[in-house]
Amino acid sequence: MRRSAGARAVEDATLAGRDDRTCEVTRFLLVCLGGAIGTGARFLVSGWALALLGADFPYGTLAVNVIGSLLLGTIMHIGLTTDLLSPTLRLTLATGVMGGFTTYSTFNYETLRYLEEGAWMRAALNVLATLVLCLAAGVAGVALARRVAGG
Repeated sequence: MRRSAGARAVEDATLAGRDDRTCEVTRFLLVCLGGAIGTGARFLVSGWALALLGADFPYGTLAVNVIGSLLLGTIMHIGLTTDLLSPTLRLTLATGVMGGFTTYSTFNYETLRYLEEGAWMRAALNVLATLVLCLAAGVAGVALARRVAGG
């Protein structure tokens, strides 16, 4: 079910009754806690994949990215189209837990949104720019580290 205007108004009124600074600090801390949970989950899933499948391919990273993409799509769809997740819980799960688990899931979700909107060129640009710029940034980071470390 879609989030009703009434449900949004109730949450907005509840939040408005609190100090805005307190709400922002609470949300920040919830995102940090979610990030810790997501990071721990990434460690466990990656280790499990390594033990099960070996180290000849980055199976752990692949598993984390696929699982994260599935979960973020689910969280965002439910959070934006139903009353099942409050905006604060959606933020905690999507930005915190999934952000700690994998950032690829966010890239995937944003690209899918472009495709759903029919913005094919924007989706392709996002994929190409992310791939090229991230690879270039990685090369620059290694070069910088070699220069600093002298190796």
